[in-house]
Amino acid sequence: MKLLKTAAAIAVSVALLAGCNSSDDNNTQSETVRFATYNISFDRTEAGKIYEELAAGESQQIKHIAEVLQRTRPDVVFLTEFDHDGVGLNDQGVKDFNSKFLGQSQNGAEPIDYPYYYLAPTNTGLLASKDLDGNGIIALPNDAYGFGFYHGQYAFVVMSKYPLDTDNIRSFQKFLWKDMPNAALPTTESGDSYYSEEALSDFRLSSKNHIDVPVKIGEHTVHLLGMHPTPPVFDGPEDRNGKRNHDEIRLFSDYISDDVTQAYYLIDDKGTKGGLGIDASFIIAGDFNADPVDGDSYQYAIRQLLNHSRVSQEVAVGNYIPQSKGAAEYQTDKPYVGNPGDWTQLYPLRLDYVLPSNNLDVVDSGVYWEEKDSPQRYLFENEAGEQGKSVSSDHRLVWVDIKLD
Repeated sequence: MKLLKTAAAIAVSVALLAGCNSSDDNNTQSETVRFATYNISFDRTEAGKIYEELAAGESQQIKHIAEVLQRTRPDVVFLTEFDHDGVGLNDQGVKDFNSKFLGQSQNGAEPIDYPYYYLAPTNTGLLASKDLDGNGIIALPNDAYGFGFYHGQYAFVVMSKYPLDTDNIRSFQKFLWKDMPNAALPTTESGDSYYSEEALSDFRLSSKNHIDVPVKIGEHTVHLLGMHPTPPVFDGPEDRNGKRNHDEIRLFSDYISDDVTQAYYLIDDKGTKGGLGIDASFIIAGDFNADPVDGDSYQYAIRQLLNHSRVSQEVAVGNYIPQSKGAAEYQTDKPYVGNPGDWTQLYPLRLDYVLPSNNLDVVDSGVYWEEKDSPQRYLFENEAGEQGKSVSSDHRLVWVDIKLD
């Protein structure tokens, strides 16, 4: 049964957001570390456009995104929909975001700096070698490994105050969907495979990438497991995107399994087999495009993680489910079953997650979505009543605080 966060816990969340995180100076002796995920809507219609905007330093949307980060002050943040070159080599956009936006006070908020970052290679906009959609032509965007009009659209980035163990990063960008045992591959009404054998021989499971980035926090290592599965929509009765979303989420569910044999099939991009060690600490973060009770996900895909034996149940379904007052008062004419306080996106749905392992001590959590009478409401809604990308993003930042001894 889903429990609601107590009033006391909400009060602590508000107090923490009002102040500065104790680890801002990267002092490894600090008691708490804040992990966050944020879909920042830095996707553009043209390749390289976001680099131009970041270099100019004038975009109001980017300033608002920077201010959200300055006011919430995560120590490690997973940023989705951050366009880059697709292979992760051109880091000028991240540098400009750090220096020209995060490093400059936005509306009186204290500047923040992330000296460590990682641009993950992505499948979005990367043209496959086979005709994936079966129309006889190999062309973007429908024959990309992940939907995109150019390589690097909708990519993601990790930014951190703590060192990243880049030598031991694992990624599953090239793992094929057909190689997942009992994969939920789509079929036609007659029961035949929706995709041809030729297409499946080159069809990557990850629509962007699945990454394991070890974060070094003093003597501790916490593995940031980041992903951004495809939305379970924009398809037909075969539910190809819904089933892909399900299996993208399943990849990490298997990766963290207590039964190490369950992840034997996984082979990362360096050729290493298997999943994460059973004693490892982790944070699974990202925009998963899957709500536990509402929306169009296949077989409530996110429940694979929310009910997982290694995931903190307090954050997944208990007293530390990230919540906000802004979501709770959000008005919608769409039908829903879930708790409005849990929403992280304007549709509205709970799509964005920060899920710690159950061996980490969670002390607080929240969604940064200020209510209508907040002084910072301008970060979420403009005078025209718009609350999406024209202001900041159609998603909200989600954070979880953990205590490390």
